[in-house]
Amino acid sequence: MKVLVLNGVNLNMFGKRDPKQYGTVTLDEINRNLAALGRELGTEVECFQTNIEGEMCQRIHQAFAEQVDAVLINAGAWTHYSYGIRDALAILSCPIVEVHMSNIHAREAFRHVSVFAEIVRGQICGFGADSYLLGLRAGVAAAQSAKN
Repeated sequence: MKVLVLNGVNLNMFGKRDPKQYGTVTLDEINRNLAALGRELGTEVECFQTNIEGEMCQRIHQAFAEQVDAVLINAGAWTHYSYGIRDALAILSCPIVEVHMSNIHAREAFRHVSVFAEIVRGQICGFGADSYLLGLRAGVAAAQSAKN
C-alpha cells in the first residue's frame, strides 16, 4: 500500500511560523513520524511539499497515474480557495483525508471553509502534528476498506 502526503503553501515553515498555532515541530519531523507510522502499518509513505500551486496539481495528476492507495493533504491556505487543486483531487479514485494542525473552525472566518470538503473522505484538524498521524491511520483504514 502507498499513501501520498501532500503539503501546500508555507508549510515548509512549520517550526518557525506562528508557533502558537502550529507548535515548534518541523515538516521534516512530521514526515519522519509519518514514515515510522507507515512502517508500523505496512504502508509506504511518500511526502511532497510545494509552494507552487501548479506543482501541487502536477503531483496530484502523477498520483492518479501511480494509482496511490490514499492521499493525505494539508494544502494550507489553498484549502480555502484553490478550485484548481480541488479539481485535481477530484480526479483521484482513492480516499483523500484533509488534515490541519490547527483547528481551522476556531480561527478566522475565511478558514472555516474548505473547498475540498465535498470530495474528501474526512477532515482531521486541531491536534497539532498528531493530525497527520490520525490522518494516516484514517487513510490506511479507508484504503483497506475500499479493497475489501
